[in-house]
Amino acid sequence: MRINKYLAASGVASRRECDKLIQSGCVTVNGKVAGLGLEIKSDDEVFVNGNKVVLKKNEYYILNKPKGYICSVSDDKGRKTVMDLMPQNVGRIYPVGRLDYDSEGLLIMTTDGELAQKLMHPSNEVSKTYLVKIEGVVTENDLNPIRSGIEIEGYITKKCKAHIVETNKAYTKIHITVTEGKNREIRKMFAAIGREVMLLKRIKIGEIGLSGLDRGAYRKLTPRELEYLKLL
Repeated sequence: MRINKYLAASGVASRRECDKLIQSGCVTVNGKVAGLGLEIKSDDEVFVNGNKVVLKKNEYYILNKPKGYICSVSDDKGRKTVMDLMPQNVGRIYPVGRLDYDSEGLLIMTTDGELAQKLMHPSNEVSKTYLVKIEGVVTENDLNPIRSGIEIEGYITKKCKAHIVETNKAYTKIHITVTEGKNREIRKMFAAIGREVMLLKRIKIGEIGLSGLDRGAYRKLTPRELEYLKLL
């Protein structure tokens, strides 16, 4: 494992900040000043500013995010963040992707930056399924423009899956599965067909679901779930 990745995985700082620490000569390995690109072996002793660094085991959680929380480690406006819902001693953990302030549902939280990047990178097209509640009656035909790709803000969305799961005169509930993750994309897709989203809840990432978690609750990923995510 390269030295900057080792330091970041140990919770020292972000990989970019770790590069700066290395370049400034603050990092030693086996008593010698480390250089960028150095490979760390299991028996190496790593110090930053004289303090020993020990590689921590990565943590993986599923959180059922409620509305009214932002997906960030901190917020300069003083709003509640998803970090307020996690245990205090969990370490340098952060959310994988985002759910906007008014949305809720499944969020993966981890210290594993490599897995986070893999799940978020558009080229991997990791599917995400949402429960969307729309005021009034929506028909299957109404969803065709969304399924085939619809223009929003100068670009065409990718094809997606969408089907109605419940409908009455007051509202319609829809399951929609997308592989993109642009900001407020699903809300904009429905706005493009003249519909306003009343509720937006992520219920699956790939085949991993909320598993009955209450709003605001979290649990650790199972070994099988973790293996599944790493194979995506």
